[in-house]
Amino acid sequence: MALTFHGAGDQALTQQVLRDCAAHDARITIFAVGMWLSGAPSLGQRILAAGHEVGNHTWSHQQMPTLSPGAAQDEIKRGAEALRKATGSTGWWFRPSGTPHSTATIRAAASRSGYQRCISYDVDPQDYRDPGSAQVVSRTLAKVLPGSIVSLHLGHAGTVAALPQILAGPASRQLIPVTLSRLLRE
Repeated sequence: MALTFHGAGDQALTQQVLRDCAAHDARITIFAVGMWLSGAPSLGQRILAAGHEVGNHTWSHQQMPTLSPGAAQDEIKRGAEALRKATGSTGWWFRPSGTPHSTATIRAAASRSGYQRCISYDVDPQDYRDPGSAQVVSRTLAKVLPGSIVSLHLGHAGTVAALPQILAGPASRQLIPVTLSRLLRE
């Protein structure tokens, strides 16, 4: 299974996520919002150095389905540039903001920026609504299956508090949190 995070918010929460992942020998994929990553460019290198992946989650986290083709292209391109400046690469993956699924317009804009795939997910505990850590844990563990892609958010304290239990739960079912690249090539 792949635990993926929308990358934005307090850096201290991100650091805690990285510590929890290290303690559980888990690897994750963070879809960084370009503005967030530009504000802390060394964070991208720290994420990679810890064995995780970083993907593009647009420049400013707009509602992608409502954008014109040109505005969608700009969001993706600027996010890719922020990622390249912070990590040396635009990454393999793009996840559109404001929607669980890409549209033809989003896919075309992503392709023009070098992304061959737009990544969605099948498990969404809606942690961005701040339901509390117990709800984030139960919603995640109730839905996760082999091959699942889980959508979580770095900037929410309840998500960070839930992470140790989320990491421990699947292990009892022999599910290992891996990067998106590892999940999709196995």
